[in-house]
Amino acid sequence: MGTPQFAVPCLQALIAARHDIPAVFCQPDKPQGRRMQLTPPPVKACALEHGIPVLQPATLRDDSAIAQLRDLAPELIVVVAYGKILPQTVLDIPPHGCINVHASLLPKYRGAGPIQWAVLNGEPETGITTQQMDAGIDTGDILEMDKYTIPDDMTASELHDRLSELGAGTLMRTIARLQQGTLTRTPQDHTQATHAPMLSRDMSPMDFTRAAQQVHNHVRGLNAWPGATMDFEGTPLKVHKTCVLETGDSPLHIPCGDGKFVELLQVQQAGKKAMTGEDFLRGRRV
Repeated sequence: MGTPQFAVPCLQALIAARHDIPAVFCQPDKPQGRRMQLTPPPVKACALEHGIPVLQPATLRDDSAIAQLRDLAPELIVVVAYGKILPQTVLDIPPHGCINVHASLLPKYRGAGPIQWAVLNGEPETGITTQQMDAGIDTGDILEMDKYTIPDDMTASELHDRLSELGAGTLMRTIARLQQGTLTRTPQDHTQATHAPMLSRDMSPMDFTRAAQQVHNHVRGLNAWPGATMDFEGTPLKVHKTCVLETGDSPLHIPCGDGKFVELLQVQQAGKKAMTGEDFLRGRRV
């Protein structure tokens, strides 16, 4: 059960390991682009490419979806960024339960945006956790965990791609230990839990009264969606990449609340392609 690109490496790893995958569940196709053309999610495209049946129920809480699952008789359900909450009736179907691949070091950053919030908050590391799912949101027992050090200049979209590949390895190790009978479960310390809610466009405006590192993390964390923005001559300018400087001597070096500066390395005007800060400045009197 998975939907976006993040889940594709896990599905590919299961296929490569020759596990029997009777079906893939993912979210319904959605309209995309200017023409709003109905587009299959990446996991569906991958599954169909390998001849795996795809099911896209609007909900897992009706009798027909439950009946479909029971007919498939799975020994294990793997869940990676599916986008739907699994009710207890689904969790109880497979003898080995449901294993979820989550992009954080649980119990930190439970929820929909763990990758982005780790970057927004300037975390030095994050990782992948496989958990035995229960009825809560990312509250299940920890099975396996892999840590990853976040480079200071890495954006959330870059971290997404790295953790996507890392997650496939963590999942395969989890399943191997399950098959060997050596898999252990560690309850989460719920007192240490933090949450990572969904992002929104309201978060985009940059606040230069904050410390330069916080502004830099804001840009990194909102890349590629919804994107950080600043006002330039009355219109929003999207900022894709920045760096922190101790001193500034250019219009591209923006002073921040702690006396340090952020340099605009890559920006984008509405309706135009992204460009370097230097190219944006060329020919402008700022």
